[in-house]
Amino acid sequence: MTTRRTVVRRAPGKLFVAGEYAVVESGPAILVAVDRYITVTVSAGERAGVLISSDLTARAVHRTWRDGRLTQGGTPADPVVAAVETVAGLLAERGLPVPPLSVSITSTLHEDGRKYGLGSSGAVTVATVAAVAAYCGLRLSPGARFRLALLATARIDPQGSGGDLAASTWGGWIAYQAPDRAFVLDLARRHGIQETLRTPWPGFALRRLPPPKDLSLEVGWTGSPASTSSLVSGLHRRAWRGSASHQKFMQTSADIVRAAVTALEAGDGEGLLHQIRRARQELARLDDEVGLGIFTPALSALCDAAEAAGGAAKPSGAGGGDCGIALLDARSPHDIARVRQRWAAAGVAPLPLRPAPEGTRK
Repeated sequence: MTTRRTVVRRAPGKLFVAGEYAVVESGPAILVAVDRYITVTVSAGERAGVLISSDLTARAVHRTWRDGRLTQGGTPADPVVAAVETVAGLLAERGLPVPPLSVSITSTLHEDGRKYGLGSSGAVTVATVAAVAAYCGLRLSPGARFRLALLATARIDPQGSGGDLAASTWGGWIAYQAPDRAFVLDLARRHGIQETLRTPWPGFALRRLPPPKDLSLEVGWTGSPASTSSLVSGLHRRAWRGSASHQKFMQTSADIVRAAVTALEAGDGEGLLHQIRRARQELARLDDEVGLGIFTPALSALCDAAEAAGGAAKPSGAGGGDCGIALLDARSPHDIARVRQRWAAAGVAPLPLRPAPEGTRK
């Protein structure tokens, strides 16, 4: 195993197009990877353990190994640490050592330390898995890298859907359905990581989708960071879960995603716009019934501006801040410019994002 070299991998951020919230319960969703990246560089460490540095932290943190886990410094819910530990677990099962590592992270998914809401935790997990595995001589398929990333993430938050990981791994537009994370974690505990990589995962589904025809994906950032895990946890703590309204939401969300997939694959732009409008309405109904605060004034203004130009828009992800997306006629640059101007007037920053054509890369 050659270790005296440097390996660089990067993974893109993501946006939810449809199916957020329902995806946590293994409902189908559509995501798109975007061309903002987390880059992870792995090189030889100066001493045993792992030195982790980031452009978002003031100083590097050195961690040492103890019983297969990294100790000393940092926070318990550190996705970089979880990713390194998961790759190390696979190495141990194959009888391979973990060399001293230096792991350096840089990000374009933030501005002045504030997250855009583009899935930075997922992207850094995917990029770290890919970089550490490659540095240690493991040749892994995209599917194996995704599975390792999901194992790492589920150790921190078993509720996480893994949709961000899938978008960061495969890139482009994808349809995604989450596996049973409890099954996956239990399988890893009982049979190890190698067996978990080989065994089919119940519920998991992924397919690539073509980009929308004659539609431009526009993204606006409200400047107000939101916590996806807090919003999702808040929803599941309410009596709404298991109610008739909950069942209707899951059924409607699945129908919207299936119809949107059909529209994308048929090149039916108007059909896709209709489903995005339905998705906005369904999120608004959920917000009215449960009171999560999905729609902020800025996100509502973002959606209204796009609708006024003949497009369709909605919050992307859990809402409560962060980003919203709009699909606008790509053949009408004047209308797109006007929507961006209305966003800026409402305090929404247009982000110059485009779909990322591929996932983890050098």
